[in-house]
Formats: sequence, C-alpha cells, structure tokens
Amino acid sequence: MDELKDAVKRKMSFVQTMRAVLWSFIGLRKGAAHENDMAKLNPVHVVIAGVIAAAVFIAILITIVRAVVSSAAA
Repeated sequence: MDELKDAVKRKMSFVQTMRAVLWSFIGLRKGAAHENDMAKLNPVHVVIAGVIAAAVFIAILITIVRAVVSSAAA
C-alpha cells in the first residue's frame, strides 16, 4: 500500500505525462527516456492521459471515416 502512495506522489506534470503517453501511442521511445519517465510518472495522470488520448484518437478516426463516406456518396 505504501508503494501506491509513493507512486501517486511522483512529481511529473500532467503535460509531461501526456507527452509520454502520446509517445507510447506512436511507439517511438528511447529506452533511457522510457526508464526515466517510468520512475517519475504519476499513475493517476497516466490513466487520465491515456483515456483522453484514446478518445481523441477515436474522434479523429470517426471524422476521417465520415469524410470518406460522404465524399464517396456524392
């Protein structure tokens, strides 16, 4: 339980966490940078950033599909 409390107290800003999550979506990350992030990331921020990034990704895909379908129907 103490490990979880220590993990939540990590000092990485939400913007830095969002950047790390976006890099993970792309799949391009250096090993040293990944290890550094893992030591500093707040798990709560990671979950929130992951949900936001997934929602934005799905919204972009839906927009692309709607644009393609509407241009094909015309």
